[in-house]
Amino acid sequence: MSRIAKCFADLAGSKALIPFITAGDPTPGLTVSLMHGLVDGGADIIELGVPFSDPMADGPVIQRASERALKHKVGLRHVLEMVAEFRRSNAETPVVLMGYLNPLCAMGYTEFAGKAKAAGVDGVLTVDCPPEEAAELQAALDAAGLDTVFLIAPTTPPSRVAEIAKLARGYVYYVSLKGVTGAGHLDIDDVARKIAALRQQLPLPIGVGFGIRDAATAKAISTAADAVVVGSRLVQEIEAATPETAREQLTHLVAELKAAIR
Repeated sequence: MSRIAKCFADLAGSKALIPFITAGDPTPGLTVSLMHGLVDGGADIIELGVPFSDPMADGPVIQRASERALKHKVGLRHVLEMVAEFRRSNAETPVVLMGYLNPLCAMGYTEFAGKAKAAGVDGVLTVDCPPEEAAELQAALDAAGLDTVFLIAPTTPPSRVAEIAKLARGYVYYVSLKGVTGAGHLDIDDVARKIAALRQQLPLPIGVGFGIRDAATAKAISTAADAVVVGSRLVQEIEAATPETAREQLTHLVAELKAAIR
């Protein structure tokens, strides 16, 4: 059983909290400490962003995080090194890399999958790799025993959901609104209706992200979803903090979110 599957099995019906931060933000040396801070607060799975120069699905908050990390020359190899360092003292919490296809393609899918597995990565979500073009990457990830996490949008038709259901591993990430990360106002009832429809086609847990900014929204989303994904709000916390206070502030915010979805 993969770490992701075990995580959801161990939750036994309670909801998972999946926080996102960008590797290398605000500095490379702080990332592993922040990952441990997320776990201290109650994170069940960590989504770790791979910095990219053209993060097309991300709003200004996460764009700035990528810019800060790229100023420190943080690339995919550095991100894998951070995961390996995290694994030296945490062998349980699943880590999913979230990013874009170009860095994986540049490294080579087979080499990437092997290095990611060796570092302790559990899953990969590539925002700009649709299922129609995912065969080569997924073959490499499957061979390495890594889960491929796919996005589903509010506009995804049932025929495409059916294709994603055949390919997805670990969990699926439902984008709760149209737009980029951190944008918009959530219609909780609409999200609940969409999740109910998706459950008719998807055997995997469904995580919901985009637009979840506080404990109240996280609690409302958790009534329909299997997992709540929070990114921009946490990255804002990092942006506003000092390097000395960032971990403590993240831990506190994650604890609030986790308490809300229990």
